[in-house]
Amino acid sequence: MGNYKIILSGGGTGGHIYPAIAIANEIKRRYPTTNFLFVGAKDKMEMEKVPQAGYTIKGLWISGLQRKLTFKNLMFPIKLMHSLLSAGKIVNQFKPDVVIGTGGFASGPLLRVASGKGIPCVLQEQNSYAGITNKLLAGKAEKICVAYDGMERYFPKEKIVKTGNPVRADLVNTQLDKVTTAKVFGLKPNKAILLILGGSLGARRINQLVEAKLDFFKELGIQLLWQCGKLYVEDYVKHTSEEVKVVPFINNMDKAFAAADVIVSRAGASSVSELCIVGKPVLFIPSPNVAEDHQTKNALALVKEDAALLLKESRLDGEFEAVFKELMHSKERQATLGKNIKKLALPNATGHIVDEIEKLLN
Repeated sequence: MGNYKIILSGGGTGGHIYPAIAIANEIKRRYPTTNFLFVGAKDKMEMEKVPQAGYTIKGLWISGLQRKLTFKNLMFPIKLMHSLLSAGKIVNQFKPDVVIGTGGFASGPLLRVASGKGIPCVLQEQNSYAGITNKLLAGKAEKICVAYDGMERYFPKEKIVKTGNPVRADLVNTQLDKVTTAKVFGLKPNKAILLILGGSLGARRINQLVEAKLDFFKELGIQLLWQCGKLYVEDYVKHTSEEVKVVPFINNMDKAFAAADVIVSRAGASSVSELCIVGKPVLFIPSPNVAEDHQTKNALALVKEDAALLLKESRLDGEFEAVFKELMHSKERQATLGKNIKKLALPNATGHIVDEIEKLLN
């Protein structure tokens, strides 16, 4: 056994891509001869990230619906029909045993077609608020793997399995320390390091905040490892210095987490799950520009357990300095937040999800 064929589909942001890659890696570990195919959206970041991880990907001509009437929306029905036809061809040629959807536009047409042909489908929903694609597909899926309680608001209860979100294996088994990892980024291990994460594409508002507070961080004697996102690197790279490292994207995230004393981050589901495993003090600044404000909901689930701090974008100007200074001046508070966030970690999520997929394969 084990010569399985599996299609994984999801993308648009790192939050949909990395879980799919983590799931594929775990299936490959158990069944090394499995044949994988990823399906994404043509012009999105999965077309670059999936081949980097060593997998083949095909792109569909699809994009999401905008929330207002635009030319893109008028194109949507045409793109959808085109994607459904392409997805049909892909499924007929590849003949998968199972199809796995991790959210994002591209997974819609693919899982729709596959389930219509009687191929078992598994959904993986990362957020505390279900995405539109997964809500539409829920009726067709055999199993829906979730990371938060209370998801029966969106999905049929009998299909839900609480597994947690897949995270990169190198985070779970890491033995890295600050001394060696700080040097990787050209920073001093004996001084505090703040890691700034705006999600895989960067976050304009967080970047503006950091730029405005460079003197403030300097006064506090803090070094910065600042992932500003590839969309913004040209605006901020000029701030690079001995104490401030500005990068578009961090590929060795395990080392960045090990080097950091404190983290400022968006609250996308993958980030939240990874930060639970990392177990460091975090200040979340959720993106307000996401469906149903789900990042705030993700972060509040942690704040409720005294496992993280949360500042809304609208309150940054007035409150950031006081909140941040208080955190930096209390080692005890840092330790409490780090300990509490680690308690919420579900480090075996990927294995759990693959257990469910295995049941369908057998």
